[in-house]
Amino acid sequence: MLFYLPIKIVNFISYGYLRNCYMPKPGFKSITVSENVYNKFFRIYEKRKNHLELKGITSFSGYLTSMMEEMMIKHEAFAKQAPFMEKISIDSDRVLLKDNKKNRIVEVILKNGELICVLDEKTDCVHIGFVYSLPQVYMILNNKGIKAPKTLR
Repeated sequence: MLFYLPIKIVNFISYGYLRNCYMPKPGFKSITVSENVYNKFFRIYEKRKNHLELKGITSFSGYLTSMMEEMMIKHEAFAKQAPFMEKISIDSDRVLLKDNKKNRIVEVILKNGELICVLDEKTDCVHIGFVYSLPQVYMILNNKGIKAPKTLR
């Protein structure tokens, strides 16, 4: 017996089960993520849906695409600074960096809910910017109930 199916549906047998798999549109690729990751992103998308539509993001797929593009931009900016600075360690109230331009070890401390560069004695130098690019720092700040400055969010 011969079955004719729409082109977008490919039937295949895997582990003895017949499954349907929708092929992505031309120019698109599909990825697989765990259900837990999917659900986390979907909840955020649902909460921010109205705000995202103002930015022209009208679908969950569009939201994920914009998130990935944003992360690539951040990664590229980070990669440009990475040869000049390296993270040595992160504690609950300080971050140690190696500034390869100045050939110095730099300490950034968390004091009164604010990051302060001990070397430059500033709260807005390149070392502070580098520290804010580290995801672990946001976890520490969140655990302490401290929000990053609005200019960084």
